[in-house]
Amino acid sequence: MRIGFGLGILLSLAALVAALVSFVWTPADPTAMAIAQRLQPPSAAHWAGTDHFGRDIASMLMVGARTSLAVALLAVGIGMAVGVPLGLLAAARRGGLIDEAVMRMNDLIFAFPSLVIAILITAVFGPSAVNAILAIGIFNIPVFARVTRGGALSLWTLDYIRAARVAGKGMARISLEHILPNIANLLIVQGTIQFSLGILAEAGLSYVGLGAQPPTPSWGRMLAEAQTMVTLAPHVAIFPGLAIVATVLGLNLMGDGLRDALDPRLRRAR
Repeated sequence: MRIGFGLGILLSLAALVAALVSFVWTPADPTAMAIAQRLQPPSAAHWAGTDHFGRDIASMLMVGARTSLAVALLAVGIGMAVGVPLGLLAAARRGGLIDEAVMRMNDLIFAFPSLVIAILITAVFGPSAVNAILAIGIFNIPVFARVTRGGALSLWTLDYIRAARVAGKGMARISLEHILPNIANLLIVQGTIQFSLGILAEAGLSYVGLGAQPPTPSWGRMLAEAQTMVTLAPHVAIFPGLAIVATVLGLNLMGDGLRDALDPRLRRAR
């Protein structure tokens, strides 16, 4: 498991480093077209070859990493910022009207996948990376609300929580001082998982034209543009596909490693 965790960190760091370096340097201008050099295979001049417009694929992958990571990170941030307080509130008011309202709202959002939510949002505001962030973020809210509520419910019955209530602490203070720190490990692991799913969701939305719009490079749109040229120039589809697979695999492996490291039951089993 340590090997998988180390590999996950390595793959995740590779994507992060590529995204950060792209702010100051790329092998070429990712938006510059050179039709005379279209569909060139990988070479010293173009490490990952060129696409059907002659753009440097390696440069597009680096900037695409920036786009994918930013969208996924902000979407997870939205999900946690809204879902965690809702989950804490539902657990504190367990069995009551507020708890029932929060859970039914979660069920309603779960009924619409992120792609459907994105279609609804873009039908009103138009396709963009911002709308993709909103769509994925909204879908993350019930995920974090459920995880938070489930973890918090198991703590509200413990003796030290009863002692805090007897001492005069209110539900909000108990939730922040005692409940939230003790479920932080669950939220960290779930955040890592949702981060990887956010990258997949962003790629899927960009693939159907609902994510980042041209000329901003995106891994999903690179795959969409390459689908008609797979037999002619397979590298055009292989490299963005590998970027998505490697990043998602790395984040999943890192999430599994964090779960094992933070879960006391698994530590005792070892």
